[in-house]
Amino acid sequence: MTTVARDEESGPDVRIREAERADLLAVFHIEQEAFPQPWPFSAFERFLGESGFLVAQVRDDEDSRETATVGDDGRVVGYVVADVVPNHGESLGHIKDIAVAEERRSEGIGRRLLQRGLTALAAQNVASVKLEVRESNDTAKRLYEGFGFERKGTLPRYYSNGEDAFVMVREF
Repeated sequence: MTTVARDEESGPDVRIREAERADLLAVFHIEQEAFPQPWPFSAFERFLGESGFLVAQVRDDEDSRETATVGDDGRVVGYVVADVVPNHGESLGHIKDIAVAEERRSEGIGRRLLQRGLTALAAQNVASVKLEVRESNDTAKRLYEGFGFERKGTLPRYYSNGEDAFVMVREF
C-alpha cells in the first residue's frame, strides 16, 4: 500500500512505500550520513521484500528531474527497517533502523516512517515493539516517546564509541 501526503508537516509530495532493490544505494548513503556506525550495504539487502522495510520518497517540483534516483518517481529521503522476532512465545516487533536525509529532517518524514513501520508490525500481531537508541540522541528519544515508547533498560557501552543505548518499548 502506498501513501501520498501533501500536508505541511511533510513538505512536498512524500510517498511511503516498501523498499525496492533500486532504493538500496540511496538508503545506504542516508545510513552513512546519519550514523557514526553505519550498517553495511548487505544488511539492507537482507531486508528486501519485508513489509517493515519502507522508504520515504519525495518529488520536489524544482529538482525532480535533476536529482531523481528512483526512476521518474522521485528520490529516497528516508527509511525504516522493522521486523518481527520471537520472544518467549510471543511476537516482538523491533525497529532496527530509521533515518532521514539531513536536508529533509524536521519535516515530519521520520514520524511518518515510524508510524508506517509500527502499522506494518501491528499487522503481524506483535504484542510489543522495542528499539535501541543512543543515550545522547534526544531528538530520537522525543520522537519515540511521542509514539508511546518508554525506556525499559540500558545496554552499557552498546555502541563502538562506548556510548550506552536505551532500550525503549511500546506495548500494543
